[in-house]
Amino acid sequence: MTIRVMLVDDHAMLRAGFRAILETQPDIAVVGEAANGREAVALAATAQPDVITMDVQMPDMDGIEATRMLVANPAIQASIAIVTTFDSDDYLFAALDAGASGFLLKNAGPEQLISAVRLLADGSGMLAPEVTRRVLERFAQQPRAVASGTIPVSRAHQPVHKPAADSPTSVPLEPLTNRENDVLRLMAEAWTNAEIAAELFIGEATVKTHVSRILQKLGARDRMQAIVVAHRHGLPRTD
Repeated sequence: MTIRVMLVDDHAMLRAGFRAILETQPDIAVVGEAANGREAVALAATAQPDVITMDVQMPDMDGIEATRMLVANPAIQASIAIVTTFDSDDYLFAALDAGASGFLLKNAGPEQLISAVRLLADGSGMLAPEVTRRVLERFAQQPRAVASGTIPVSRAHQPVHKPAADSPTSVPLEPLTNRENDVLRLMAEAWTNAEIAAELFIGEATVKTHVSRILQKLGARDRMQAIVVAHRHGLPRTD
């Protein structure tokens, strides 16, 4: 299957560089480019990308607002990676709130860019290694929601922390099993499926099954959003 990618950045040279790297791969095709968020929102409806790389600071409409609009549109199925120079932590958390599935640094090497696109196309939220520690440390400093047995409902392709206006405000949270909690804890530390499998002495296919069930129980689209919503509701347990 060919992974369809859309590049969004107001710097044409960066888009050209990303395109040149990605189009060396037989399983990746760049299906569109946009110079600002407004163009991205319009183009995504027709280009139907699987993955979008999204700059933050752009004229007309920035990448955070564009991400929010794209994620809220059920006709657009793309996973979005925010491309950043990592100037401000605020961008990272605004992007998570908007529904981004990962982050990529603008100085990422070719292999990292290609790997990120494939991970996102596979439904795995990701963070650039340089970003992971600061995101997790920032989460650790935030007060966590008290686990109350309920969790907000989120429709597909809406930010998981914000329920749809026409949906119930909460449903009973189906409890995670002990093993699912173990998997979620390692997901929250940015471990891969292979690393989780080795740590828990289980097969990688079993890890994938646990991850799928965790996403379903938390009402999350991908691993990144599962980590966000879990943290806000006092998960994973550490006892």
